[in-house]
Amino acid sequence: MTEVIIAGRKIGLEEEPFVIAELSGNHNQSLDLAIKMIEAAAEAGVHAIKLQTYTADTMTLDCQHDDFQILESDSLWQGNSLHKLYQKAHTPWEWHQTLFEKAKSLGLIAFSSPFDSSAVDFLETLNVPCYKVASFENNDIPLIEHIAKTGKPVIISTGMASLTEISEAIDCLKKNGCQQIVLLKCTSAYPASPAQANLKTIAHLRATFGCEVGISDHTLGIGVSLAGVALGASVIEKHFVLSRNDGGVDAAFSLEPNEFKLLVTESKSASQAIGQVIYGGDTSEQDSKKYRRSIYISQDIKKGQHLTKENIRIVRPGFGLAPKHFSQVLGQKVNADVNKGCALSWQLLTHEEYKRG
Repeated sequence: MTEVIIAGRKIGLEEEPFVIAELSGNHNQSLDLAIKMIEAAAEAGVHAIKLQTYTADTMTLDCQHDDFQILESDSLWQGNSLHKLYQKAHTPWEWHQTLFEKAKSLGLIAFSSPFDSSAVDFLETLNVPCYKVASFENNDIPLIEHIAKTGKPVIISTGMASLTEISEAIDCLKKNGCQQIVLLKCTSAYPASPAQANLKTIAHLRATFGCEVGISDHTLGIGVSLAGVALGASVIEKHFVLSRNDGGVDAAFSLEPNEFKLLVTESKSASQAIGQVIYGGDTSEQDSKKYRRSIYISQDIKKGQHLTKENIRIVRPGFGLAPKHFSQVLGQKVNADVNKGCALSWQLLTHEEYKRG
């Protein structure tokens, strides 16, 4: 197993669990609140602060098609379009340097999850020590390749990913210069219940891939995270909020400062929350799969036109072809007029050799 070292700190079972506070969009578009969150997280004893680096336009399409609306009645974000949600939740890029510097001044490691290649390029200008790949992007092979070429450690959430998809992501990382890899067991339900945690998967991931393994935990409280440590998690990631009562896009499944402090101090005396080994997503994750990345038509195209990097994009949601087919479909002709926001399928392409599901 390749040793993982992030900003001088070794990650592993012989070390204190590496606890990450995820700010996400809980800053409610207030820089002052984001700074206060970092200060409170430092006081709670976390080891790292993580941001998310994207804009609504790099995440998805501003499109009224039903594919781009959150329609589930039980979703925390029901009634929003994807574009509207990401406008509300994103962390302005001009804040990043200020927040990273604040975190570092308090002794914290600071990094981010980039959601497209431009975000990686931007984060490189800030000299981040590592990268995180979110669960919904773990099938975006072109993005993972771009991250890997930085040569920095990479943490990947495995929510919804099959064994094959995890293997493809790891192979891509290694082939492109990244050897320091941490996999996080994750249930992509918001919030998730302890019964959906399936923490036996932690040991299975470690044995199967020979990587460091942790947990990205969307359950309420700290019990599941502590059980994860008992079952071999060397990293814990939880969403952070100053007060759930004050709201925030992810507040409902985020920990407050006193809870984070308890998590840090009790992470070596974890209780158990044992499930079964599972890949491909828990039943609770099936609806979430449609918000993964896939290939979409990004400009109106006439019959007979070729697909180019200008008229197709890898975006959320996931009703189109998988991102791994992006290079394969470039240059192919469409066999009908196609509008922006249409999910790309093999049936839209002219040549029979490309019509395979």
